Amino acid sequence: MDAEELRARTRRLLAEHPPATTDRTDFLRARFDAGLAWVHYPVGLGGLDAPRALQAVVDTELAAADAPDNDPRRIGIGLGMAAPTLLAYGSEEVKRRFLRPLWVGEEVWCQLFSEPGAGSDLAALGTRAVRDGGGTESGGDWVVDGQKVWTSSAHVARWAILIARTDPDVPKHRGITYFVCDMTDPGVEVRPLRQITGEAEFNEVFLTGVRIPDAHRLGEPGDGWRVAQTTLMNERVSIGGARIPREGGMIGKAATTWRERPELRTHDLHRRLLDLWVDAEVARLTGERLRQQLVAGQPGPEGSAMKLGFARLNQAISGLEVELLGEEGLLYGEWEMRRPDLVDFTGRDAGYRYLRSKGNSIEGGTTEVLLNIVAERVLGLPSEPRNDKDVAWKDLAR
Repeated sequence: MDAEELRARTRRLLAEHPPATTDRTDFLRARFDAGLAWVHYPVGLGGLDAPRALQAVVDTELAAADAPDNDPRRIGIGLGMAAPTLLAYGSEEVKRRFLRPLWVGEEVWCQLFSEPGAGSDLAALGTRAVRDGGGTESGGDWVVDGQKVWTSSAHVARWAILIARTDPDVPKHRGITYFVCDMTDPGVEVRPLRQITGEAEFNEVFLTGVRIPDAHRLGEPGDGWRVAQTTLMNERVSIGGARIPREGGMIGKAATTWRERPELRTHDLHRRLLDLWVDAEVARLTGERLRQQLVAGQPGPEGSAMKLGFARLNQAISGLEVELLGEEGLLYGEWEMRRPDLVDFTGRDAGYRYLRSKGNSIEGGTTEVLLNIVAERVLGLPSEPRNDKDVAWKDLAR
């Protein structure tokens, strides 16, 4: 498979399903079935077993024809986190059931990982999953009880990726199992978690006697931590390494204000804006290099460094924008309770961007955890002492 073949396939798709006259969902389904959704995925699962770098050939042709996309911001958790994990650990039946509606956007996904007592120390999670009847044989159902928190899009999600404790008698990293959870099942309760912005894009999720078929388990029982690493590495890349144009994202908002409001300018603010502009451009180019590295393999700890830089830059730039606006920067549009369908880091006004950016150093891995990952896995520094690595989860102090 080469670029010319992909270009020909894309043009054939456009000829058979003209974007101007084809229903949006029908076009996206046809694109998936043609293997042009993510070309590096297997044949029959939205791909053609082609090199990942060739996706740009397809995207360029479709953009030129004004073809619809699958609204990736709305389904980012499914695309960036669930899909790579389903592909790596799901059965053939699971992959064929979930990947097509996930990519088309017919089914939204959320992530049931963090808990009130297990955020930065995710492996300490206490949500329990027990086989129906207490047996250990394969098949049957798992019954899940517990609470999750900070769950983006849970109020609109059809499915969730879930990790739960299945063996409390072994150390915390070894007794976790990974599941796909139906958010419409009895026992799943979603409650809004209102943020400092006034919105509730996050949620608390309570699980009471939720039954999950064993066929919806990803990986072996007790091996959920290894499966979850696939999700987490992809999550940090999707948050911190998203492709944006020059002056895209937060720096574009501040630069636009600077250009359109010359009366606000000072020498000091100019110098600081230039420094942040350069930092943002360095981060953007570093992200491009990371995506080139992904062509040859799977995301590694470098994604954590990208997400770390993303949070620091967003907070610094949004703070500068508020300061640049002076008294106007103290204003806030409105505090109406909203339940947005997607996470928007740069929307609304400067006050919103300033407040929303505070969450960037928490979501997708806290800054402190990511610093540890970079220190240990990128720089090769000694690990921090951990006294609980060999202690059974049930014996940990809580």
